[in-house]
Amino acid sequence: MRKHIQILYIFLFVTVGSLWAQDKDNDTLQTGVINVVKPYTPSISDAFKVRETPNLDDDVNTTKKEVQYNILSVPVASTFTPAKGKAATLEKTTPAKLFDNYATLAGGSYTTLVGDVYLNYALSRTDHVGASVSHHSSQTGIDEALLDHYFYDSKIDLNYSRYLRDLTWNVDAGFIHQVYNWYGLPQPFFTPLSEQSSLGVSHTFYGGNIGGDIGFEDGYIKTAKVLLRHFGDNNGSGENRFNAKVSGDVTIGEAAITADIMFDYVGGSFDRNYWTSDEIKYGNFNIGLAPSYRLIQDDLTLDLGVSTYYLNDFENGGNKFYIYPNIEASYRIVNEVLIAYGGIKGGLIQNSYYDFAQENPFISPTLNIMPTDQQYNAYVGLRGKVSNTMSYTISGGYMADRGKALFKSNEVLVVGAEEVYQNGNSFNVVYDDVNTFNIGGELSVDLNRNITVGVKADYFIYGTDDQTEAWNLPNFKGSLFGDFQIDEHWFAGASMFFVGERKDELVFANSLVPMESSVVSLDGYFDLNLHAGYHINDRWSVFLKGNNLASQNYQRWMNFPVQGIQVLGGVTYKFNF
Repeated sequence: MRKHIQILYIFLFVTVGSLWAQDKDNDTLQTGVINVVKPYTPSISDAFKVRETPNLDDDVNTTKKEVQYNILSVPVASTFTPAKGKAATLEKTTPAKLFDNYATLAGGSYTTLVGDVYLNYALSRTDHVGASVSHHSSQTGIDEALLDHYFYDSKIDLNYSRYLRDLTWNVDAGFIHQVYNWYGLPQPFFTPLSEQSSLGVSHTFYGGNIGGDIGFEDGYIKTAKVLLRHFGDNNGSGENRFNAKVSGDVTIGEAAITADIMFDYVGGSFDRNYWTSDEIKYGNFNIGLAPSYRLIQDDLTLDLGVSTYYLNDFENGGNKFYIYPNIEASYRIVNEVLIAYGGIKGGLIQNSYYDFAQENPFISPTLNIMPTDQQYNAYVGLRGKVSNTMSYTISGGYMADRGKALFKSNEVLVVGAEEVYQNGNSFNVVYDDVNTFNIGGELSVDLNRNITVGVKADYFIYGTDDQTEAWNLPNFKGSLFGDFQIDEHWFAGASMFFVGERKDELVFANSLVPMESSVVSLDGYFDLNLHAGYHINDRWSVFLKGNNLASQNYQRWMNFPVQGIQVLGGVTYKFNF
């Protein structure tokens, strides 16, 4: 214990001595360095950026020495001579020589004769004249026919046109002469030994027309057309038709309105009706106005319009005002690949004896002519191009016609027949309210410049009001065609048509009283046609055609069978004046 106390005294003494010595040293200022040591804590401000061109702190900088370059040019002899460039050329095919005129003459089975001539001549740089003549005739050849069944169809058209800087105009005239026979006697009710089998049943149509059109480059009126036609037959029938249409643009504010003004008159008479000798007269005149506004925005094109008509019936003393929608739209969903379109339209359709005769040449000259009120025709569809060579269309529609004209077989007058067409071998026109649903499509393929193929099909469903059926309207129609340019000389083509089932009615009557009637179903038919030809040179060509190669003796109209296989060969000559 005493030892520890001693050590404590010594420690206290040394400590006090040190403190006293330190206070003594502080009495004078001493020079020296005091180092304070602690841990380094970096910060952002300590960072620095190295300059692209740093400053040199060297006291001595050397000066760059200027260097001079001298090039000694020594000529060198060379024997190389570059070849001159030459543009590459493509193999050129000889362009086809075009001609303004041609003539075709052909003949074939059933004593068929076909002739066509087209002429065009330039009087000057602005004036041209032209003409076309066509003829198609055939004689006997239908075994089932009990009466003469030859036909003639001849037409002549003339035109004169002038092309100026601000306007163009054209004047044309035409003539028509046709002969058909009412050879469709109902069988087996008539036989080759029947009294009617010796009847002369030819029906001759004739007519002429004159008209023209004019187009303006600038101005409110863009185009104007006019047509005056007379049409008649060898049974005392006669019809006059006047039709005019003026189209123009009118600007209202910033909107451009396109408007059509229509004038349409048809009037005529028949010597008698089907039952009695009373004369039939008809006369209808209508005025129409159809303004329309087109809106284009991005991929949408919209036509908004309305059509209005005023109808005056001269013979019956009635008049009526009609108004119809005129709306159509299209939208590009995928450029030209997929385009949707649709619309709803309507109109007053002016029927005429001429139009009926061209569609069905076996009608009787005892018709009641009146217009058709097409209240609306609504449709939607898709169209576009699958590729540069393939295009398509798919559509569907619903149409409502009031007073639609339907061809229906005339009654067989068992007693009291006075005319050759009163034996059930002619057709009349009946009118009914018909609603039509349609769906169809079309595909066209241009494999190359030399091959074109197309197919089209339509399916129909009809609804009638008064009539039992939609007489002679098919439930299906289809067609397929192809054109082939095999090489420079050879060419060929094909066309196929299919028409579905139709309905008609066979009625036996005694004077004005029907005795017996039955609905007849006409089978659908298939018609195959092929043709091939050879270009001898630029001017001369020969060809061979085959029609109805499926050899179906079908009936396009009830009791009117057609010719079987038909073969036709001919020659075509092209020339210039």
